[in-house]
Amino acid sequence: QKPSSSPAKQPKPKTDACALLTSADVQAVQGDPVQETKPSTQPGSGLIMSQCLFRTATPSKSVSVAIASPGSISPRTFWQKQFQSGKPVSGEKEKAEKKPLAGSKKQENEEDDESTRPRAIAGVGEEAYWVGGPMVGALYVLKGNTFVRISVGGVREESARIEKSVALARLALKRL
Repeated sequence: QKPSSSPAKQPKPKTDACALLTSADVQAVQGDPVQETKPSTQPGSGLIMSQCLFRTATPSKSVSVAIASPGSISPRTFWQKQFQSGKPVSGEKEKAEKKPLAGSKKQENEEDDESTRPRAIAGVGEEAYWVGGPMVGALYVLKGNTFVRISVGGVREESARIEKSVALARLALKRL
């Protein structure tokens, strides 16, 4: 099922996360055909997040896309609080499972903080950050007064996940 990008069906197309990517976009990057798109909307952190799960034939290769719309605060204001302060985005902090060595509790906490600290990603949107650790992560990209979050599955290597997320973000930004 291909997501519609027709503005006639959606009164506010910018909030339809399923319209930001096509099944062909996802297949080109993930190498797996899209079986289904699942849209959802949820308010959170003062924003309205429109989300879309592009479920692929291999479920672990599915792609999640979300776009922020103004709620009680603007997406740009939320962005500045989250990324200009250097703190991880709430709900995105994933801790890697580590076996602590004796006396290394402080070092372990510093490594956890380092792995979840937003990292600037150049060349996409006005600003972009990767938030995550060795196993799970998402790319956040700012454009105007909105931002998108993209997370790809089925890729073990973090640098490859970032690369695929950036490729999908560039495609999605063209439709904003």
